Amino acid sequence: MTIAVRPTTIAGDLFDLRTLEALRAQLDGDLITPERPEYDKARQVQDIAVDRYPLAIVRAASARDVAAAVQVAAAHALPLAVRGGGHSLARLSMADDALVIDLSAMRGISIDPETRIARVQGGVTSGDLAGPAGEHGLALTTGDTATVGFGGLASGGGLGFMARKYGMTIDNLLSAQVVTAAGEIVTASPNEHPDLFWAIRGGGGNFGVITEFTLRLAEVPQILGGVLLLPATREVLRGYLEYTATAPDELSTIANLMLGAPFPYTPEEWYGKPVVMVIVCWSGDLEAGERAIAPLRALAEPIADTIAPGPYSSIYDWTAHQEVRHSFSLRSMYANELSDAALDAALEAIANASSPYSLIHLRGLGGALNRVMPDATAYAHRHQRYMYTIIGLWMDADEDPEPHSAWTLSLWEKVRHEGDGVYVNFLQNEGPERVRDAYPPATYARLREIKRRYDPTNLFRLNQNISPAG
Repeated sequence: MTIAVRPTTIAGDLFDLRTLEALRAQLDGDLITPERPEYDKARQVQDIAVDRYPLAIVRAASARDVAAAVQVAAAHALPLAVRGGGHSLARLSMADDALVIDLSAMRGISIDPETRIARVQGGVTSGDLAGPAGEHGLALTTGDTATVGFGGLASGGGLGFMARKYGMTIDNLLSAQVVTAAGEIVTASPNEHPDLFWAIRGGGGNFGVITEFTLRLAEVPQILGGVLLLPATREVLRGYLEYTATAPDELSTIANLMLGAPFPYTPEEWYGKPVVMVIVCWSGDLEAGERAIAPLRALAEPIADTIAPGPYSSIYDWTAHQEVRHSFSLRSMYANELSDAALDAALEAIANASSPYSLIHLRGLGGALNRVMPDATAYAHRHQRYMYTIIGLWMDADEDPEPHSAWTLSLWEKVRHEGDGVYVNFLQNEGPERVRDAYPPATYARLREIKRRYDPTNLFRLNQNISPAG
């Protein structure tokens, strides 16, 4: 389905204030320009290192607003950025001298509890959906923190806390409303624009702006969730990896190798000492969940154990600290095996971290993730067992990033040879070769061909960019 869009009144080669005023007159939402008092707040994103000055920010209220902004950017060859939750690890959701489409006002959610189908607008965050869905005993695999936006999450694939049981976010996507580079509003689904539907499920923001998602939710009345804090040893890390990739599908986890932080559940004597924070989400029978979590508890005497029943939304209680604005240097990879050397390197690195906030993020994959054919979606790394991510993290915008970047890259050089691909949502701005690592060659070639059809001028390039074929 294609929705008719009112034709833009903006034309010509010169971009001036009259052009902005003409755009403003078309919008259901708002156009925020540098003289407006809210401009500084509107250009702020999650990363404290990002201090960009866009030409203007379209605070969209509808798909038609998005289409109007796309038409203006195309007509005047303007850089075009798209801001959803503002979590872009590549720091590309805000750009100097760009027209920015800000979806944060498009937060509408509609849930049919009988069919378990949800319609969510493009500015919805993971936390926005978790609460209302939970009121009906429903849930969906969403981001690692409540503030992660749906647009970036789903277009990259959507790893999350129930991925091993219910698949990635994209595995539950029924259709999407997309504004293309031509400024058309189309529906992408298995029956309408199926090539576009394939591409937006893992191909990132290369093919348009998703303004609405239609998704099927799962019945999840409650979870067993919380933190299991363990001493950091090679045996604990090895035991975690060996168990979590083959554990019952209902168990999804993240293990953060880090220095003990002053959380309410951390004993003071563990502050600043290496620990493994295992964030646990069990989505199934609670008694079975206790049995499934027991092998993790048996890895070592727990330092702390907060795991308890609760709604799915309660999982975000344990990642709320990550919502504080910060900056980071990050490298990530998938791996089917991780050697003792890779684990020892991680332990040595965290013991000598440049920042008390830095961490190495390990994730056991498998389960439903692996049971989707690799060519079914543009997210094709379905066979991987593990994710290994190095995050040098700091909290002060005035802090010199160099020591933290050096720490990240030092560990990366020791382990990268064990990697096999990367999750596109866990890339920084690392160059075209690393973008190719996110896709097998056949997938990448198909994405380039679809890019040629839907965005031949590469208007949508402020992303992990896939250039058009030809």
